[in-house]
Amino acid sequence: MTTGNKIRSGALWSFMGSTGSQIISFIFGIVLARMLAPEVFGMLLTIQVFTGIAGFIAGAGMAQALVRAKDTSRADYDIVFTLQMMIGGLICAIFFFSGPIIADWYDTPVYSDLIRVSALSFLFRPFNNVPASILHREMRFKDMVWVRFLGQIASSLSCIALAYYGFGVWALILGGMVAPLITIPLFSMQAKWRPALSLNIARAKDIARYGMMVSVTDIIVYARSRVSALMLSRSLGPAAVGLYNKGESLADMPNNFITGSVYQVLFRTLAAEQDNLDRCRYLFFRSITLVAVYGTPFYIGLLWLSEPLIRGVYGEKWVEAAGPLLILIFAWPFWLLDMLSGAVLAAFAWLHREVVSQTATLIVTCITILIGLDFGIKGVAWALVFSAAFSAIFMHTLAIRCLKAHWLDFVRALAPAAVLNSTL
Repeated sequence: MTTGNKIRSGALWSFMGSTGSQIISFIFGIVLARMLAPEVFGMLLTIQVFTGIAGFIAGAGMAQALVRAKDTSRADYDIVFTLQMMIGGLICAIFFFSGPIIADWYDTPVYSDLIRVSALSFLFRPFNNVPASILHREMRFKDMVWVRFLGQIASSLSCIALAYYGFGVWALILGGMVAPLITIPLFSMQAKWRPALSLNIARAKDIARYGMMVSVTDIIVYARSRVSALMLSRSLGPAAVGLYNKGESLADMPNNFITGSVYQVLFRTLAAEQDNLDRCRYLFFRSITLVAVYGTPFYIGLLWLSEPLIRGVYGEKWVEAAGPLLILIFAWPFWLLDMLSGAVLAAFAWLHREVVSQTATLIVTCITILIGLDFGIKGVAWALVFSAAFSAIFMHTLAIRCLKAHWLDFVRALAPAAVLNSTL
């Protein structure tokens, strides 16, 4: 298969997988939202602030380092597996001892047990990450899609069953741990990979060097996305977190399944074509055009239907989530520009510059949220729109410098979407 065909096939399957995942999450999310109260989701999101950051540390960006590398060997995968197992075990131990401290800080005793049980997932992740990296590197997105689909279905059904029997927040925690039981053996069979240990320190340093920069960047990006939950939980309580997150997740859904799908293929292709700047510029701006054309109608639809959608789908108790949803729609062009520019920086190993951008954006996000808290969850939503604009401008400036392009190229890339969607 030619490179062009691989790109088209990979983009198609990545899009189908992302779209399918979002649809499944949406459908099962409706069921769970009607079974559980907003504060239950707020408790889960509060725990995920900590486990999410630890997840990036556990992965240490090494999977992405394997995908980006021009050449890899079986020994490289063994080294990554070994390092991730060691880091995962350390994270489990840290959360076991720090669980009561986190519970005391939030004055919610159940957080101690929730975070300890959630931490067990770090022992499973290396068995998933390494074979998935092999499939990603080989652009076998079709195989990745159906394995993750089965895992998501099993996990979602488990959450609903546990919620039905009254497990509350534990339904979300325990149900989420079902997916690895499905995906680990299937990923391993598809990638023809078996776990093995290696202590090749010299090679580990080479992989970890790039991976560390990826990990630092991911942690900062994740902190940006979760700082709102952290601040809301402390100031307005878990119910406000649940309501805000429902609006935010709906606003981000089209971005995730369209821009996210293109990102995966664009990153791998740019990494392979990084010596051909003309080709990379074409792929980058063509991707912006594609995402803008197909994504904008979804956001125009959300602009029209935000409140009736929330009320009709999730019920009256969730209607306040329509406020942040309506506001966050305006972050759409900044999200797509930020994400695709990030693919350029990752492919060309400009992560040290991206760290500066993401750190500056995190600071801006914290300041604007502190200001927005006085206006409730709507104020926090406007803060996120402002920080998204700041980040997009910063990231795209770095991307066009990396590709030796111009801002005018970006304007041309958006023109088809502006023309086609102007009537809407």
